[in-house]
Amino acid sequence: MKLQISDHVIVCGYGTVGEKVVETLIGKGIRFIIVENDPQKVERIKELGYNVVNGDATSSKSLKEASIETAKAVAIAMDNDAKDLFAVLTARDLNPKTFIATRANDSFVKEKLVEAGADYVVLPQKSASKEILNEILKK
Repeated sequence: MKLQISDHVIVCGYGTVGEKVVETLIGKGIRFIIVENDPQKVERIKELGYNVVNGDATSSKSLKEASIETAKAVAIAMDNDAKDLFAVLTARDLNPKTFIATRANDSFVKEKLVEAGADYVVLPQKSASKEILNEILKK
């Protein structure tokens, strides 16, 4: 069943990173839909009262259920470079205008994600190391 929503963010994956993205979106009053394929997480998301599509974010069907055509952005927060890449390709194909942000576990994959259509790619390990160093250097 397709959710009728527009000008929203699709959050692909509700792990540690996905949860933080959702917290930030809530804090800023931005509407969102989560795409998650783990049945236990889906139930938890429903209990929290959030919009959720029970499906795979690499699937056109799941992204269409999340109203990709009218989404302003897609946040791909899965911890699997191959799935992230397929999700970027699928999202870009379905909505050439939406902003796509994702994560990558190494620089080579980051380049491939950009080539596939990602607008922004973060390297969590690199970000974490910068934050740790910034705190150490403050002392």
